[in-house]
Order: sequence, then structure tokens, then C-alpha cells
Amino acid sequence: MRILKSPRRHAATEKTRNVGKSKAESDLQDNALTGKLSAAGKRFAIVVSRFNAFITERLFQSAYDGLVRSGAKEKDIQLVRVPGAFEIPSAARTLAETGKYDAIICLGCLLRGDTAHYDVIVNEVTRGIGQSAQETGVPHAFGVLTCDTLEQAIDRAGLKMGNKGFEAALAAVEMASLKQAISRQPSAIRKKAISPQPSAISKTHRKKSATRKHRRSR
Repeated sequence: MRILKSPRRHAATEKTRNVGKSKAESDLQDNALTGKLSAAGKRFAIVVSRFNAFITERLFQSAYDGLVRSGAKEKDIQLVRVPGAFEIPSAARTLAETGKYDAIICLGCLLRGDTAHYDVIVNEVTRGIGQSAQETGVPHAFGVLTCDTLEQAIDRAGLKMGNKGFEAALAAVEMASLKQAISRQPSAIRKKAISPQPSAISKTHRKKSATRKHRRSR
């Protein structure tokens, strides 16, 4: 025998579920940790490749502008120049390991050629920057252009596609702020103090003491 549910009751149940779900999602959104676009009081290093300087200088100028607009002071911005994109990860890691900077901005430009050299360099630069960020714990912003043509690079250095240097600077500011916010969160151990459990030896000692007192009283 089939039992048909009332459409009204079914609709009310679904509505209740949706309301509960929306409230849970709202609470989750309210408690979400996010970084702020405020660079005040933070220090940044910008690693710039000299190769394809026509492009990388535009990236640097916009990255610098992005930091200043976010509140960073000139004395808190360190510029480091390297020969090419391949040297960016090494310089970025050295800077991150000093502990002086809240974030590292990596800027470069790689253009595809007729050989496999482009693919090798792109993979190594990407892997090196990511590995440096993970192992040092210092945020690294990836502002290395990997384009097929010079026209594509120009578009991404201030023309049709915006400026990736400016975007990298904002990403660095936000990640530095987010890292600071996460580090201020109390750990699970601090939130819930774990009371020490009595050991088996202490239990036995208490039992013996109670027995002795009982004999003395007799």
C-alpha cells in the first residue's frame, strides 16, 4: 500500500530545511577568515627579472603603485633585480628566509620560442616559487607572464588585459593580511584545556593511603 504525503507538509519541510541551510551558510560566511587590502605596517620585497625589461619594468611600476595605494611606505618596499626568470625562485627564497618580509612579489616575462627551452623554464620557475612559499611560510605572489607572443605580454602589462604586476601586488597584500589573521586565531589546544587524567600509580597510591587510614582508625 502506497502512502501519499501531503504536498503542503512536504513543501513546509523543504522550506524549513532551506532556512536552516541558509542560516548555517550565513554563519559560515560571517566567521570566514579573509585578508584585507591594507599594506600599512608590512614589508614587501619585489623580485624583478631584467630579461624582457620592456615588459617587466611595466609590471614593477604597477606593482609598486599597488603597494603604495594599499598603504605601504617606500622604506618598507625592497626591490631586487635578477638576470632572468629562472633566477627569481632562488632570490625569492633567500629573501623569505630572512624573515624580514611579509610577502614576496615575483615579476618576470617569458615568451615562447622555437625550442622546448620555454617549457622547461616555465615549469622550473613555477615550481620554484610555489615550493619557496610552501617551505618558508611567506606568501609569494606570482607575477611572471608566460605568453606565446610579445603582443600578449604587452596586453597583460597595462593594456587590454590589465596589469599583472598590480594584481600580484594586491594578492601579496591580501595574503600577508590573511596570514596575520590566521596566526592570531587560538589553537584547538588553547580553546579546550585538556585536564590531566590520574595515572594508574596515583590511583594505587590513593587506595593504599585510604586502607592505612582505615586500619589506624580501627
